[in-house]
Amino acid sequence: MDRSRRNFVLGVGAATVGAATLAPAPAEAAEARKGGDAAHRWGMVVDVRKCVGCQACTVACIMENDVPENSFRTIVSTYEVTEQGKTGTYMLPRLCNHCEDAPCIPVCPTGATFQRKDGIVVVDNTVCVGCAYCVQACPYDARFINHETQTADKCTFCVHRVDAGLLPACVETCVGGARIFGDLNDPDSTVSKLIREENPKVLKPEQGTQPRVFYIGLDPKFQGKVDGTPTLWRPSAHTERSHAEKEHA
Repeated sequence: MDRSRRNFVLGVGAATVGAATLAPAPAEAAEARKGGDAAHRWGMVVDVRKCVGCQACTVACIMENDVPENSFRTIVSTYEVTEQGKTGTYMLPRLCNHCEDAPCIPVCPTGATFQRKDGIVVVDNTVCVGCAYCVQACPYDARFINHETQTADKCTFCVHRVDAGLLPACVETCVGGARIFGDLNDPDSTVSKLIREENPKVLKPEQGTQPRVFYIGLDPKFQGKVDGTPTLWRPSAHTERSHAEKEHA
């Protein structure tokens, strides 16, 4: 059993509030949360140094959450970088940051976007009217309008899996172990230890949203580069069909 999975399974049943030195959500926002277990605060650490850009996380998310073609709940953005005459590739895994002070929530006119007591930001698509206010409010380009449901869509940390005691699909399939998921309220969880020991960065800290996705090894030049930047690779309908065929073989 890999470290992330073992730590997650062992930590589901016990948490200690205040373990990580992280700022809390505004009192009004915290009071408005519903669902989930307040004993936990789920978060993710992404070790950019271990990401190989294989896009296994992207494809796993598409299959797990039935994400429509040309839309993504998570993806590894890839950049061509040239330094001192040499060209290389830089990987930046991206997803919803499940912010403590999420700007997508107050702009929703119907209350379809809300935050659970465990910090996971979700969308109730039975209430969402597809106005896209939340899409515009997100500074991380992490939301989209699902063209099949005509409602807002995004990463939910695979909340259905988390509630069942499982890891998000992207974490489960990360071949390099670059994505680590766990309880920020548990001082013994791997994510809490990594935050204390590695001093990770967050994307766009100047936005003041207090993201709960942290990056180890993030080049400062890429800390704000998340505005819909085209990637060098995008899964196609053929790719999705091929994986589906293998899944049912």
